[in-house]
Amino acid sequence: MDRNLALELIRVTEAAALASGRWVGKGDKNAADEAATNAMRRTLDSMAIDGTVVIGEGEMDEAPMLYIGEKVGDGSAPCVDIAVDPLEGTNICAKGTSGAITTIAMAPKGGFLNAPDMYMEKIVVGPDAYGVIDLDASPTENLQRVADAKKCYVEDLTVVIIDRPRHDKMVAEIRKAGARIHLISDGDVAPAIAAAVSGSGVDMLMGIGGAPEGVLAAAALKCMGGDMQGRLVFMDDHERERAAMMGITDFDRVYNAEDMARGNVFFAATGVTTGDLLKGVRYFSGGAETHSVVMRSKSRTVRFVNSLHYFDYKPLY
Repeated sequence: MDRNLALELIRVTEAAALASGRWVGKGDKNAADEAATNAMRRTLDSMAIDGTVVIGEGEMDEAPMLYIGEKVGDGSAPCVDIAVDPLEGTNICAKGTSGAITTIAMAPKGGFLNAPDMYMEKIVVGPDAYGVIDLDASPTENLQRVADAKKCYVEDLTVVIIDRPRHDKMVAEIRKAGARIHLISDGDVAPAIAAAVSGSGVDMLMGIGGAPEGVLAAAALKCMGGDMQGRLVFMDDHERERAAMMGITDFDRVYNAEDMARGNVFFAATGVTTGDLLKGVRYFSGGAETHSVVMRSKSRTVRFVNSLHYFDYKPLY
């Protein structure tokens, strides 16, 4: 895939961020998500790709666009798979709190794990702790392994966890071990990426979040040399049946980033509200400023991009 596709992807996430950014703090998560989805779909169709959505807004009967299996792009080469979350952190956007982003990843055909819309247990670290994590080990053991790899104390580490009752036991153990915790309300893709960014203030992400978001995070981590392990969490037999229909046969398998995002992978994200990784959309008279990140696994290139948008030339926004 051409390296210029990386910069084309920024146009997609910027469009979604500019559209959903108008809904920050207005209390309507559905309107924010719809705005992001419409803008992302419209921009994707302007790209010179033959794309298929494999991680999206849901099944065909659940989502009007960017549904799993939908074709995007102008139909020309290359043939690629697309993973999207037009607005990760819809509640965050609606409340105007920190960390909402728009995300997209691209891989060669068959490059992404077809993850069902269900839960995934995850652990994520950056390149300096690559190869030391173990999803089957206790939080205490993983903390010590990461601290040893980073040549620091456990007390120096900051772990991001989604604030849910299912994580109460983990939170208690991590606190007892001495590490610091950053509890978030929603959206674990941005913190997962932040764990691989030097100086972000995030060392690890742990806990149970969405499986589709796990694939998006894996794409970014592969581009950055970070490490991730994930395992699907099944709530009932229906979820197992759905996973089997999507080609998953080993329900206990622990996936790493390479398992979830194979080949030459691209990833892009734009901030909607300011978080650990990206600054949010900032509007000014006649335009707006966006802050994005774009990555390519083949070259391990990571670019942070500040863009100015003037609405006289972009009337849709």
